[in-house]
Amino acid sequence: MNRVYLCIDLKSFYASVECAERGLDAMTTNLVVADPERSKGTICLAVSPSLKQLGIKNRCRLFEIPNNIDYIIAPPRMKLYIQYSADIYGIYLKYISKDDISVYSIDEAFLDVTDYLNLYNMTAYDLALRIMNDIKNTLGVTATCGIGTNLYLAKVALDITAKHINSHIATLTEESYKDTLWSHKPLTDFWRIGRGISKRLSALGIYTMKDIAMAEEQLLYKTFGIDAEYLIDHAWGREPTTISDIKSYIPKSNSLSSGQVLMRDYSYDEALLIVKEMVELLCLELVDRHLVTNSISLYISYSKGKGGIPLASSTNGSVRIPITTSSVKIITTHFIELYKSTTNTLIPIRKINICFNNVINEIYEQYDLFTPPEVLEKDRRIQQAVLSIKKKYGKNSVLKGMNLLEHATTIERNHQIGGHKSGE
Repeated sequence: MNRVYLCIDLKSFYASVECAERGLDAMTTNLVVADPERSKGTICLAVSPSLKQLGIKNRCRLFEIPNNIDYIIAPPRMKLYIQYSADIYGIYLKYISKDDISVYSIDEAFLDVTDYLNLYNMTAYDLALRIMNDIKNTLGVTATCGIGTNLYLAKVALDITAKHINSHIATLTEESYKDTLWSHKPLTDFWRIGRGISKRLSALGIYTMKDIAMAEEQLLYKTFGIDAEYLIDHAWGREPTTISDIKSYIPKSNSLSSGQVLMRDYSYDEALLIVKEMVELLCLELVDRHLVTNSISLYISYSKGKGGIPLASSTNGSVRIPITTSSVKIITTHFIELYKSTTNTLIPIRKINICFNNVINEIYEQYDLFTPPEVLEKDRRIQQAVLSIKKKYGKNSVLKGMNLLEHATTIERNHQIGGHKSGE
């Protein structure tokens, strides 16, 4: 028996929420979600469907919107969007068990409805419509839906077909997929095919899913390695992974990471301050989640010069720490050394990413002969006290001197979620 999946997406989610909050129809209201306090070059987090119909692309910059178009600018409110997403998940739970729901992103989820169609005596289309109408009537947000006999087909039905038809619902089976989408271009419209993969396929004379299906598998494996397997499966409309597989998956290793796009070019010394701030916050997260690490990574992306020409692309590095720890003092020391050994001192910096690799439970914390355990325990107690105060009085209730320096960003970022204003 084939399984039946729904892939539900919330249309222009952030913009739709802002319209709903104002009692406006996102399908007819010109609205962009962007921070008006930033420059005209700021990226719009979302644009309403009515603006898309005028040719305005999602994730455009404010200055790219023609001056003759009137529109509302809504500052980002990430906390509000998260609440809406949680409320919509609550609507899913009215119809489907949490065991049959896989959240893909803040505005998208997969639902395995196979065992519910007989229960409700409904078709997949009717059940999808019921859920979508519930979302619209309850929260004022329009949803779109792809229906497929596997996760891949449901996703492709959503991305390529459903968003462009009046019903906002499209269905694909392996056969209808081959009949309707085997010759579809460009390949980047398909799930998991980005520009890089598309370019490498083009070099092989492959431009459609049918071309992939008909290509020599040996050539694909030579070019893409093990990733050729999913390319071949998807070309035929196959996807063996189920929601139960996703739920039961246990990764071999875990990591914690943090990234920051700087609002202007930062010098070498200024960026080092940001690295220290980021390490401080991520170490607090380690302690809060009772985790430790023994490996760190740093990625630095440099500013583009005049005319948008990169002065340098990026530098990165990793280092193993002699002990497994959550100590902010020890981890910060190793990050400073890594920064100094890998980062170009002369080129302005625009983006920083840090990562704690091999993250494990703190019960596996390991020591060395040169660091007394009582020192690490004192460090942890201090961090726990800081966490306790922050949780009770707010993230900015406890700050270090470096957070008050002119070029620091922690105070501002503590009012953000995902790098955008929380709306508080």
